[in-house]
Amino acid sequence: MIIGLGTDIVEVDRIQKMIADHGAHFLERVFTAGEIAHCQPRRESAPHYAGRWAAKEAVMKVLGTGFTNEVGWTEIEVLVKPSGQPVIVLHGSTQEVARRLGIGEILVSISHTANYATATAIGLTRPTSA
Repeated sequence: MIIGLGTDIVEVDRIQKMIADHGAHFLERVFTAGEIAHCQPRRESAPHYAGRWAAKEAVMKVLGTGFTNEVGWTEIEVLVKPSGQPVIVLHGSTQEVARRLGIGEILVSISHTANYATATAIGLTRPTSA
């Protein structure tokens, strides 16, 4: 069952400017080491960072919290399956917020162009035991 739905769109130039202005400080505040390792080697890394930013914002909307003390940027991680499908993994207090809401899985779809990145996330209930 769907518990929450979130979507976000961001201008790639906005994220590129944050990276240019604040460098590693910005990247490490918002993205996990794994996300940075995935995005940084790409010739055009900004659209990939922007996609992850949009995904994290969409997940915060699923949780109904926005950015709070209980929900942090690096506690929402976007991993990638070998097929290329993005996967959301929650950590720390953000994982606890999702658990309290009954969310067992968050599906995400990310897309980007040179100018915009968008993501949609859906929070699903935990499967019930048989």
